[in-house]
Amino acid sequence: MPLDIIREATANFSEDCKLGEGGFGPVYKGTLADGKEIAVKRRSRTSRQGRREFENEVHVTAKLQHRNLVQLLGWCTEEDEEILIYEYMPNKSLDVFLFDPDMGQSVDWKMCMNVACGIARGLLYLHVDSCMRIIHRDLKASNILLDCEMNPKISDFGLASILVGNQDEANTSKVAGTPGYMAPEFISGGQPSIKSDVFSFGVLLLEIVSGRKSMVSHLREQALNLESEGRESDLIDPIIRESCDEDEAVKCIRIGLLCTQDDPDDRPTMLTVVRMLGGDGIPHGPPQPAISVGRDLPTVDPIGLIHNASTINEVTLSDVLPR
Repeated sequence: MPLDIIREATANFSEDCKLGEGGFGPVYKGTLADGKEIAVKRRSRTSRQGRREFENEVHVTAKLQHRNLVQLLGWCTEEDEEILIYEYMPNKSLDVFLFDPDMGQSVDWKMCMNVACGIARGLLYLHVDSCMRIIHRDLKASNILLDCEMNPKISDFGLASILVGNQDEANTSKVAGTPGYMAPEFISGGQPSIKSDVFSFGVLLLEIVSGRKSMVSHLREQALNLESEGRESDLIDPIIRESCDEDEAVKCIRIGLLCTQDDPDDRPTMLTVVRMLGGDGIPHGPPQPAISVGRDLPTVDPIGLIHNASTINEVTLSDVLPR
């Protein structure tokens, strides 16, 4: 898309059009001449993410078409700019609804299940059904955008890996992702795989049911302890308790724990997850893994890291804001 059209749509990247800022750079709301609303993601000169992430996002996202993936509408590289243009998501990102005290009051169980099932279907498409098999590698609440009907769309493919043939693992061992969502085998130096995406989905599912952030509340440990005592329902977010089917919510907690097993071979595929969320049976509870989430990460203050949007040992901590 020509740069002059982007500048016109965003009032020359006006602060009034700015939606937020993430690790890549600021994000603006734009309006084209025909009235179509767009989200414009402009790489900051000081961003730690560079041309590789930009090209990766374009290469991956431009070829994907699914109702639960954000649609890339275009890009621009004029005048040393690196700009990505997406469909505009009016209801921001999932983390706003899960963790914002005011916005969270509007959440109910029907919305939670719609979001969880939509994310699962989007991941299944990436892993199995798309024209090229993809590992997302940075699935988290802030990378789930919500459309006008609160349907979820997976976004931010800057770290995504393309699988070749029947591969289940990517040909890279570079540690990149978000603490709290990263599978333990990847943190300790292994290769990202479709099962590391499954782990991230499991953490996200626990966040959706509980309304708690994984990074700051040791969420998986809490869920495991409650599951071992048969008290999984204690994890359910009080905001959704009245509107939820408790048995269904407990099932989601158990699915989340299955997805976050330490051994990747013990985790289900996304096809199995989609079927379980849709009503297929699930064992009473997963085997008890050792508590190891984040065991090889440096000791840091996670809240401070998020606020500083810093990077430690190539582990990205950027919080992508609503587009």
